Amino acid sequence: MGLNNTPSANRIHISFFGKRNAGKSSVLNAVTDQEISVVSDIKGTTTDPVYKSMELLPLGPVMIIDTPGFDDEGKLGLLRIKKAKQVLNKTDIAVLVIDATIGKTEVDYELIKLFEEKNIRYMIAYNKSELVEIPSNIGENEVYISAKENIGIKALKEKIAALSITEATNKRIVGDLIQPLDLVVLVTPIDGAAPKGRLILPQQQTIRDILETGAISIVVREHELPEVLRKIDKKPDLVITDSQVFKKVSADTPDDIPLTSFSILMARYKGLLETAVKGIATIERLNDGDIVLISEGCTHHRQCEDIGTVKIPSWINNYTKKQIDFEFTSGIEFPENLSRYKLIIHCGSCMLNEREVKYRMKCALDQNIPITNYGITIAYMNGILKRSLEIFPNILAEIENNISTL
Repeated sequence: MGLNNTPSANRIHISFFGKRNAGKSSVLNAVTDQEISVVSDIKGTTTDPVYKSMELLPLGPVMIIDTPGFDDEGKLGLLRIKKAKQVLNKTDIAVLVIDATIGKTEVDYELIKLFEEKNIRYMIAYNKSELVEIPSNIGENEVYISAKENIGIKALKEKIAALSITEATNKRIVGDLIQPLDLVVLVTPIDGAAPKGRLILPQQQTIRDILETGAISIVVREHELPEVLRKIDKKPDLVITDSQVFKKVSADTPDDIPLTSFSILMARYKGLLETAVKGIATIERLNDGDIVLISEGCTHHRQCEDIGTVKIPSWINNYTKKQIDFEFTSGIEFPENLSRYKLIIHCGSCMLNEREVKYRMKCALDQNIPITNYGITIAYMNGILKRSLEIFPNILAEIENNISTL
């Protein structure tokens, strides 16, 4: 997969914040050497966050985000500020752009406080430096630049790159669970909800991780699995399935072959797995009229048999024998106040970076609302959650005694 095709969730998210007319958009354009954002002397030109996937040397694949001014006014202004705050939840590195002719203002101090509260690495870029005398005592995370005169832009990029070094991670989707030349069978249904001409992102990423490990992958549809298992000489070291066909695949896969799902692997990859497993026990305590939030990280076109809005609600009502109410969110939308919900069921989060997934998880835990995910929910209701977690012995041992219905 080339740098330009790197999924947004795997890119370093670099966001530019500041007051209106501080020059955020000009600085962003100078850093990227592209006209990504519209530049104007009129306050509030940037009305919504602007996202741009690109390769930014020397960092590699990044997601650049321009945000509305944090001092916007009026009803629309407050909505724009809310959008800017939402960007914080997915930001790995923040660049605070300050008008050097004005210096730090109350708004800038508020942003710095938010960066620190959310543990976001940040730096301060004083723009319009051609109009001021640059002080001698510049902070380690500060730089004076001029987007107009292209002064200090290289230094700004180097500082951003230095902050990004710690973003490097050795986390794997499945590569740390298998060995070179291991045989992994992937079960990927091709139904009406499957994208035409391609595999969904978790499947693509898992195949890539298997290849990087030097293992062997066989991709089959669910009705082909029994015959494939009979035909291959080597017993698979692992079977990974789409959660929608978990029950059938479990029945068709011998007990001595490890089994899990793409969704469960993604939960671990994004840092949600242990919390998601603990949260699923709440399904036993749901009552008529309780509200369950089903949240997806993407905004795909929903089919008549959509997994999130149709299948999971139906399965839960059948399993609990209760009339549960369901609410749905997608994309960047996620409620700040979760008190109305008894349980949150999240998708595999393939389109969200780890920071945003952990933000959503923390929101739930801070408000004492259990959160789980699609794969965990489906495995649990089919009585195969314990089996699907056997490849994670540490997690299984920790929770096994607490959930008798695994």
